[in-house]
Amino acid sequence: MTEQRILLHTCRIPVRWGDMDAYGHVNNTIYFRYCEQARVEWLEADGFMVSTDHPDGPVIINAACTFMIPVTYPATVIVRLYAGAPGRSSLMNWYEISVEGEDRVYAEGSAKVVWMNHLTGKSVPLPESLRKQFEN
Repeated sequence: MTEQRILLHTCRIPVRWGDMDAYGHVNNTIYFRYCEQARVEWLEADGFMVSTDHPDGPVIINAACTFMIPVTYPATVIVRLYAGAPGRSSLMNWYEISVEGEDRVYAEGSAKVVWMNHLTGKSVPLPESLRKQFEN
């Protein structure tokens, strides 16, 4: 890690039988769902509902994942969500996905979150309450 990152949230997600593909391991698209779940849990725990019912909110402008070890059913994945220093309207998130009971990292991911006005489609400054998480 070259950039300073802080751990913001950790979640546990049971692997479902249907998460697996014909190769007998969790399909690569599901890892993005695991990261999404961690991100939504973090945001909503901090009072930011992920909904267009609010004028401003988070959107993802890019996402990536590196798959290192296949996850198979049955298992519970642990997703650790980290973030770097916030910009004006954006925040980088990084994810580590492991399997409960193991020390190995199975996958690493990232996503750039941008705060956007849902009516205009333009970026807006990150909420101050979100920024405060990075002051310490």
